[in-house]
Formats: sequence, structure tokens, C-alpha cells
Amino acid sequence: MKPRWWLTATAFLFLMGGLGLSVRAADPDLRTSREVFERRCSGCHAPDINKGGPRLRGVLSRKAGTVEGFPYSDALRKSGISWDEKRLNQWIENPDSIVKDNDMEFRVSNPDERAAIMAYLKSLGK
Repeated sequence: MKPRWWLTATAFLFLMGGLGLSVRAADPDLRTSREVFERRCSGCHAPDINKGGPRLRGVLSRKAGTVEGFPYSDALRKSGISWDEKRLNQWIENPDSIVKDNDMEFRVSNPDERAAIMAYLKSLGK
């Protein structure tokens, strides 16, 4: 009797998890992306209101340091950069690599979490 494909796939995923390995999703789904954003970013950021960090709806293609009403560091306000996917991903990983003397101390080193955060930010639109 041939094993059913889903039994083989389930066994593979169970084995990978049992070995401490992770299976990376190429494109995180929106629910997962939102959960990662909420867990990692929502202490300081929200889509539509300024908190400890600026609101993030429309961040992609926005010039850094320009959200009205948010007190940015001088360094970020004067940086002249605009947020594209590559630069924002680098920022989330290590803000100092993009702009020295900025006020963001938080970092996300896990590339899967950064991909999920980026997917959520893209889903917000403008």
C-alpha cells in the first residue's frame, strides 16, 4: 500500500520539528505576519497612531523622519533616505547600520520574523 502524500508530508514536518529544524515559509500568511508584528513591534508601533515609535501605515516609500507629530532623532530626520523594502529590512535588523545616532534600539535578527513583519507592513498599504 502506497503512503498517502499528506502522511509523508506530516511525518517530514514532524521529523524536522523533532530535530530542532524549522521549515521556512517563502511568503508568510497575513495572519502569521500580523501576529509577528504584534509580538515584536506593537509595543512601540501601530499602523495608524504614533506611540513610542511612529505610525507605520504607508512606511514603504515614505521619506524617513517625516511622520507629522513624531519626535524623530536629528540623525534620522536629516538622513534623507526613503524606506524601500531592502532598506527597511536592514533597518529592522540593525538600525545603526542605516543611520547612526538614531533612537531605535530594538532589533530583529531572525530573517523569518523580518520577512513576516515586512509582509504585514506591505499589507497595510498607504
